[in-house]
Amino acid sequence: MADRVLFVSWGENIAGREARGLEVFNEVIGMYGRMQEDGRIESFDVVLLAPNAGIDGYMEVRGTTEQIATLRDSDEFLKSLTEAGLVVHGLQAVEGFTGAGIARVMGMYQEAVSAVPQEA
Repeated sequence: MADRVLFVSWGENIAGREARGLEVFNEVIGMYGRMQEDGRIESFDVVLLAPNAGIDGYMEVRGTTEQIATLRDSDEFLKSLTEAGLVVHGLQAVEGFTGAGIARVMGMYQEAVSAVPQEA
């Protein structure tokens, strides 16, 4: 069961590179679809946001610690980040926790909080 998440977000397209941006977007969705079918990731979601001054959209990839680590180190993923970075501003890939991973991290946080004097 997924305990980790990879959050890949991006901002606006680089002017003049919109057509290539659509190609890269579709290629990445295909890549994640194949990885899910092969069991290399557990699942993924794609979100496109309403116009704003920051993030235009993101993809959330869920898997085990091992699956996310393997994904991050794969040539296929690194190539997709390289290509996306050439067509959008503000590309980010951030690891996080989900499912049982949240309980683990929150347990550590709770322990750390208990060691800090609390002020009113």
